[in-house]
Amino acid sequence: MEYEVTIGLETHVQLKTQSKMWCGCANAFGADPNTNVCPVCLGLPGVLPVANEAALRLTALTGLLLNGTISRYAKFDRKNYFYPDAPKNYQITQYDKPSTSHGFLDFEFQGGISRIQITRAHLEEDVGKNFHFDRFSGVDFNRAGVPLLEIVSEPEITSADMAYAYLNALKELLTYGGISDCDMEKGMVRCDVNVSVRPKGQIALGSKIEIKNMNSFSGARRALEYEIPRQIGVVSKGGKLLQETRRWDDESGITESMRSKEQAHDYRYFPEPDLMPFSPDDSWIAEVKSRVVELPLARKQRFIRDYDLPSSDAQTFVWDVPLGNYFLLAAQKAKSPKAVANWVINNLRARLTETQTTLEELKFPPEALVELTGLVDSGIISTKIAQEIFAEMFHSGESPTAIVAKKGLSQISDTDELGRYCDEAILVNPKSVEDYRSGKIAALNSLKGQVMKLSKGKANPNLVGELLAKKLQP
Repeated sequence: MEYEVTIGLETHVQLKTQSKMWCGCANAFGADPNTNVCPVCLGLPGVLPVANEAALRLTALTGLLLNGTISRYAKFDRKNYFYPDAPKNYQITQYDKPSTSHGFLDFEFQGGISRIQITRAHLEEDVGKNFHFDRFSGVDFNRAGVPLLEIVSEPEITSADMAYAYLNALKELLTYGGISDCDMEKGMVRCDVNVSVRPKGQIALGSKIEIKNMNSFSGARRALEYEIPRQIGVVSKGGKLLQETRRWDDESGITESMRSKEQAHDYRYFPEPDLMPFSPDDSWIAEVKSRVVELPLARKQRFIRDYDLPSSDAQTFVWDVPLGNYFLLAAQKAKSPKAVANWVINNLRARLTETQTTLEELKFPPEALVELTGLVDSGIISTKIAQEIFAEMFHSGESPTAIVAKKGLSQISDTDELGRYCDEAILVNPKSVEDYRSGKIAALNSLKGQVMKLSKGKANPNLVGELLAKKLQP
């Protein structure tokens, strides 16, 4: 019997704010344990939370980037549970009236575009971090109260690879939008996986298993690659899966049962009495909409559509936003944007890395690359000479035309002058001549190389090839 897999993801993202969600403590990673804390984030008696408006704005912006709806009435709720890392013994979150809902995320997968619906993106607070030592445990509450956005997908993901692609696309969107730095090593992005299996064609979903403790997207994929066959193995042998929460052990590569899965009533949600509902007005929403940026997939598609770039080049400009923006400034005036893209990716990027130079420190403007590619396309200089000119541009900031004139680097296209170089190359390379005339076509390249050497790289290589072939005819 064949089985279908249904996966939903709950992605928790720390928002890029300067302070925590309910107090003025710094939202900063790496401080000594329990130094970024105060009575509010420690949950001491008699304190009151005050909502961080920057977090509210980032939440609304995320909803827009995910093609969702900003709620005109959102409220906070208490989710009651006791864990050592939750100082108040409850978490302030959003339950039935979240800040945003009903969106979707498009992303590339298996050669096409997949779309996963987003149920909601709601705002809550992070908890502390447990540390376990030989004979005791401790909690660092520096992270407690950090604004946390939970993005919940519909159960529409159908494989481990699809989940991995979705998570990476979501991370890219969040970093593009300035929502979060999404540094997984600092715990800024974490996800829980809900997965079930059912016989193919069955309408009802199977028992939902939640998997926790995945510290990376590759870990989430590996957990699914283990858990899906495990569940299929149970049901195919007539067993029954019970709804539960399991823990992923990355070292051993298995999931382990933690507890039966909680239902909403287990948390005894009720409205947070210390916080007013949030009802944004038109001007507030308009200000958030002004921050919407072009999304990574749309940017990639635009590079391919408008500038005829291959997918790999377009993706480079998506990953490296400043480099892509530099290319756009040049491409606006270029007859051959693809040629400009080649210089930006293959030459400029490498030189910037080698010299540890930033684009802001670059001595020549984007238009200089347009000028350089134009000189090559018009036959004034060869590609080899262009490399020499680029090195000088990078060093001095002079224009390509000025460098060509100063150093006399114009390409030689005069057939009489080139003919003399060809005659000399033929004379001193009889073996290559013999090889070519005996049918070894590659020998012509050796002769072309000799002509380029004699002309100090200035000879027009296309004309050289034509002249040599003509002169070597029987």
